[in-house]
Amino acid sequence: MRSYLDFEKPVAELEAKVEELRAVQGAGEAVDVADEISRLEAKAAQALKDLYAGLTPWQKTQVARHPQRPHCLDYVAGLLTEFTPFAGDRKFGEDEAIVGGFGRFRGESICVMGHEKGSTTESRLKHNFGMARPEGYRKAVRLMEMANRFDIPVVALVDTAGAYPGIDAEERGQAEAIARSTEACLALGVPNVAVIVGEGGSGGAIAIATANRVLMLEHAIYSVISPEGAASILWRDTARAQDAATNMKITAEDMIRFGVVDSIIPEPPGGAHRDPAAAVAATGDAIAEALLSLRGLDREGIRKHRRDKFLSIGKTL
Repeated sequence: MRSYLDFEKPVAELEAKVEELRAVQGAGEAVDVADEISRLEAKAAQALKDLYAGLTPWQKTQVARHPQRPHCLDYVAGLLTEFTPFAGDRKFGEDEAIVGGFGRFRGESICVMGHEKGSTTESRLKHNFGMARPEGYRKAVRLMEMANRFDIPVVALVDTAGAYPGIDAEERGQAEAIARSTEACLALGVPNVAVIVGEGGSGGAIAIATANRVLMLEHAIYSVISPEGAASILWRDTARAQDAATNMKITAEDMIRFGVVDSIIPEPPGGAHRDPAAAVAATGDAIAEALLSLRGLDREGIRKHRRDKFLSIGKTL
């Protein structure tokens, strides 16, 4: 069953009318409603297109968090073959918030890792809503080091509100684990590509997103803190999250303008949650193009490309 966001109410009403007419048509009643169905479908499609053409930053935040949006495991299933997941950091334990392993992407070996939020109540609890503990980032380091050893490109799929802020995570060195993971990204001698597929939150995102190419889905967000967190700090009022989202410059368009990401991946009309297969396919094409652009560089060239990319962010001269 399709889930609608608050601002999608006009579209929801039109699509509900379409479903009612289809029910009448399916019941075999002697009423010709085909033309009316077509008219309402066209009207709903146009309304959806117009709505998504002018989304506010807060509305984009809601879209990025949509529960039916494709998550890391959906991309893995849609883009990889022969995928073998890895578990554990070989230091403490397994963290389900970050999944990763090796497989084949369009015939080539690849290492993939990413935040998994889960799609049901059970899986969300299992994956801790995509908020990783230190062992998750140490698992990411383990995967990157192995990929580097065997000359295998790395793809990171970023979708997290941030690293897990619990006491147990702090006791096990959350900040150090994030820093080590960021360092491992920078040290890679193989190409790495990161895709912000939903939320790119704070150090929890940058820990695996420090890549040669950083891509971002059209309605994803990328920020140093969640809008709610920023509102709590600035105004001591989480109800002002909408104001924070507007002022923080967190959309894909903002990130392109600031040079933080390299390209935007268009989403299907109405967002990735309306057509997950199309969103996954478009993301696969963008990843393939990004990897191809890095193919001619040697190990030192790869590191220099990545280093120069991040040192150039924020330059005004």
